[in-house]
Amino acid sequence: MANRVELVFDFVSPNAYLVWWPLRELVNRHEAELDVIPAFLAGMHKLTGNAPPMHRDAEVKGKNDYAMLEMQRFIAKHGLTKYRLHPQFPFNSILLQRMLTAADQDGRGVQFVEALLRPIWEEGLDIASPEAIGAVLTGAGFDAADLFARAQSDEVKQALAANTDAVVARGAFGIPTMFVGTTGAPADSYEMFFGKERLGQIEDLLAGR
Repeated sequence: MANRVELVFDFVSPNAYLVWWPLRELVNRHEAELDVIPAFLAGMHKLTGNAPPMHRDAEVKGKNDYAMLEMQRFIAKHGLTKYRLHPQFPFNSILLQRMLTAADQDGRGVQFVEALLRPIWEEGLDIASPEAIGAVLTGAGFDAADLFARAQSDEVKQALAANTDAVVARGAFGIPTMFVGTTGAPADSYEMFFGKERLGQIEDLLAGR
């Protein structure tokens, strides 16, 4: 039975924030594992020919308005009322993603995400300020200086690029993409789900329904 969820993640995606807490609760409820796959959303878009919906669907009458309606419904359903569109959105997330990659190499990817999600998407953390980011990470028990330094290394840069290529090869084209399967099973045996609206389907799979 499925017992593992892999979440393709980039801090720049509002939907990555919105799906995180409900997905965490779902995974915990079924005593499953959650793994983060750091990827660079802009790179995913380039590789797949995709684009942010606000731009891609701008000329489709009513579509973006409806997407906002569905977002508000999701926020209300899951009590995510502290969400605020970041004042610097869309920001360049490459440094954050490289730091996340370094943290994930240490086995602390989930903790790194949870250290920064609320400051970014609820409190408007200044993404352009290494000092502000570093203060949050230090407060969460990370060695911020080490993560900043490793984010500049070729090893981490190549690892993030490789992750981005790999998730696209598996079929991902945007965020949130989730792969659900069994720990230790081949990656091609995992089922892919796209969008925060697929949580019910993921729950069915984890529950063996």
